[in-house]
Amino acid sequence: MPKKHAGPASEIPDERPSKTQLKREMHELQALGETLIAMKPAERARFALSDDLQHAIEETARIPSREARRRHMQYVGKLMRREDLPAIRAEFDAMEQERLWRDQAFHRLEAWRDRLVDEGDPAVDAFLEAYPDADRQTLRQLIRNARREREQQKPPSSARKLFRHLRESAELKAQD
Repeated sequence: MPKKHAGPASEIPDERPSKTQLKREMHELQALGETLIAMKPAERARFALSDDLQHAIEETARIPSREARRRHMQYVGKLMRREDLPAIRAEFDAMEQERLWRDQAFHRLEAWRDRLVDEGDPAVDAFLEAYPDADRQTLRQLIRNARREREQQKPPSSARKLFRHLRESAELKAQD
């Protein structure tokens, strides 16, 4: 009796991921592990990682051989499969948002510095409205020095001091 043909192979549901998909996921986990390895220990402490993975990450620094490191990264990728990946990715996203926020704050302060040096007292009044704890006298002195340096085409050391003062004033307000 002839066997019945089930039809085209596309009709049979394949519930397992393909070998290529598994490799792709493994490479993604290894890349995530490499990112964790590249982080400073203080940054890495924000992640809820298992003890095995923590030990493997610390061990990576002691591996000099390229081939041994490659094999070790495969091991790190294998350990990453057991981790809470959504929580790790959420923490990465939170860190990225913090970085973006810091960058935006940095650019805002740079814009304030440029505006203060260009406009003078009207900009000082606007800055003091936004940041009332800033020291007007220090601010005006730093602005004068920065203008003088720009006119004499000297290195902008006072502009850097002005920026530091603006950053400190902004941090004081952020803490309130």
